[in-house]
Amino acid sequence: MSTRKAAVIDMGTNTFHLLLVEINGVNFKTIYKEKIPVKIGQGGINQDFLAAEALKRAMHTLRHFKNLIDGEGITHIFAFATSAVRNAKNGPEFVEKVKSEIGIEINVISGEQEAQLIYEGIKLSGSLNGQIELMMDIGGGSVEFIIGTSQEVFYKESFEIGGQRLMDLFHHHDPILPEEIEKLKSYLAEKLQPLIKAIQTYHPTGLVGASGTFDTLTDMYFESMLQCKLTGQHVFELPIEEFKKIYHDLTVKTREERLAIPGMILMRADMIVVASSLIDFILQFIPIRSITCSHYALKEGAISRLLIEE
Repeated sequence: MSTRKAAVIDMGTNTFHLLLVEINGVNFKTIYKEKIPVKIGQGGINQDFLAAEALKRAMHTLRHFKNLIDGEGITHIFAFATSAVRNAKNGPEFVEKVKSEIGIEINVISGEQEAQLIYEGIKLSGSLNGQIELMMDIGGGSVEFIIGTSQEVFYKESFEIGGQRLMDLFHHHDPILPEEIEKLKSYLAEKLQPLIKAIQTYHPTGLVGASGTFDTLTDMYFESMLQCKLTGQHVFELPIEEFKKIYHDLTVKTREERLAIPGMILMRADMIVVASSLIDFILQFIPIRSITCSHYALKEGAISRLLIEE
């Protein structure tokens, strides 16, 4: 069976991911992966604008990615841009510049397309076990929610309430103030009405969190248990009582103190407070004992489509 190589670039609002894979039939092997905290939404996301400094970081990172892709002799590049770029007034100009100067064609995907790819990534990870699940992926610009099983999707929606947006709106003190959390949760109650109605309609009995914040939360949990994540494992369980402990810890610590928590990474130390507040808000609507955390998300969803093409 023929083997081919492909590159996936996931240009998130907070982090740019590169994934180089070798595809063989219905399987894939990771050749190389890298994530860089480009923070393309920083300094302009709530004004629907990509700031000059953020664009400079994005171009620099994409040139670096292209060098790695060329080094592997890969010609199949699948590049996706999400919330920050799709909402920015100068987004089309940035996409054109990347194409002409670097030679990468960016596919600016809609919130619905993003939610579908995230679902496909979660499904590929083996996180779904037959029951109806609420799935969520917290990005810097948007948050995607999907309700469904491993067979079908009943509901999917993207909300422009990502970590960078919530930080800019509510996280103004360090540690965050209780009244800032209160305001943030009131805002979520208003913005997430369609989701709350969908939960009441479909009654999901589990919560699956994709990648990003959930990776870091499980890293912190495993560190606290003095355990290591197994290489090649893509699904992890985070007990609710452990999440509650971690969440409380995050809300009472300064950035410096958060960075000292074993398992915390620099690129997550700022956004994790509002992201965890969002998770805590969602938990009031579903009675669960643990959160299933999928290491796979959008970029693996893109790969799952390449596997189908084989």
